[in-house]
Amino acid sequence: MLNFQPLGFIQQALATDLGVMAYYTPGGWPWQRDDDTTRPPLVFLHSLGGGSSAFEWSKVYAAFGATHRVIAPDLIGWGQSTHPARTYSVDDYFGMLTHLLEAIAEPPALVAATSLTAGVVIRLAGLRPDLFKGLFLVSPSGNSDFGRDYKASLPAILASTPGVDKLLYQVGAANELAVRSFLSTFLFADPRRITPDIVQAYLACTQQPNAEYAALASLSGDISFDLSRYITQLQTPTTFVLGAGSRFSAPAMVKRLASLNPKAVRQVIEVPDSGVLPHVEHPAVVTGLLRQFLVTYSS
Repeated sequence: MLNFQPLGFIQQALATDLGVMAYYTPGGWPWQRDDDTTRPPLVFLHSLGGGSSAFEWSKVYAAFGATHRVIAPDLIGWGQSTHPARTYSVDDYFGMLTHLLEAIAEPPALVAATSLTAGVVIRLAGLRPDLFKGLFLVSPSGNSDFGRDYKASLPAILASTPGVDKLLYQVGAANELAVRSFLSTFLFADPRRITPDIVQAYLACTQQPNAEYAALASLSGDISFDLSRYITQLQTPTTFVLGAGSRFSAPAMVKRLASLNPKAVRQVIEVPDSGVLPHVEHPAVVTGLLRQFLVTYSS
C-alpha cells in the first residue's frame, strides 16, 4: 500500500502478538532534517469498514510531515498488515493500539481516529488515560449506541451466517463495482468527490488475502458496543468532528454522545456537505481543524 501514501512517507513494521503491523511515517525528502527526533508524535487511526487502511487519513497527515512524527498504521487485519484468520474482538484492538502507542508513540500521545475505531479509542482512553494526551475523533461510534442492537440488523445477521458471510464479502466488497457502490452510497455525501485513487486504494485493501476476517468481524457486530455506557469514563481532552450528511454515525447521535461528557468532549464540529469521513471528502477542511486542535497541545 506504499504506492497510495504521500510523497516522502515510508513504510515501517512493528511486531505485535497478532502479527506484523505496517505503519507509515515521514522518511527522507522532503521531511528529512537534523532534529527529526524532536518532532512530537501524531497518530492517525483508520476506521474498520471494508477496504479501510491508513490511506483514509493520507490526504490529511501529509500536511503534518514537517511538524510532527506522523504514525499512520494499517491496523492488524487491514491494509498491508498481517491478516490473521480469526474472529476479531474489541480486546484485540485494545491490545494492538496499546502496543502501538507504548512502542513508538511516546505516550501520552495525540491521536486522530475515525468511526468505530474512535469508539474503541474512547473506551481504551477510559481504561488507560496515561496513553493519551488529546483526541481528535471523527464520527465516533460503538455501532450499538443508546441501546440499539446492531447485531440484530440484517447486515450483521448475514455477516454472521457461515457460508453466506464470505460470499457476502466477495460480492459486496471485494470488487470494484462493490467498492464504488459502498463509497457513493454510504461514505460520501457527494459521489463526484470519489477519485480513482480512492477507489483503487479501497479495492486493493479488500483484495488482500484473509482481508474478509477483520471486515466481517465489524460487519457482523463482533466489535459493536454501546458507547454511551463508556463515554462518561473519558478524561482526555477531546474534539468531535462529524459530517452533516453522514449515513453512519448520525450527527444527532454523535452530538448526544458528546453531551454525556462535556468536560472531556470540549468541542463538536459539524462539517457541512460531508458524509461519515469528512477527512476523505474534505481533507483541506479537516487539516485546518486538526491544526487548530493541535495549537492547544503545542507545548
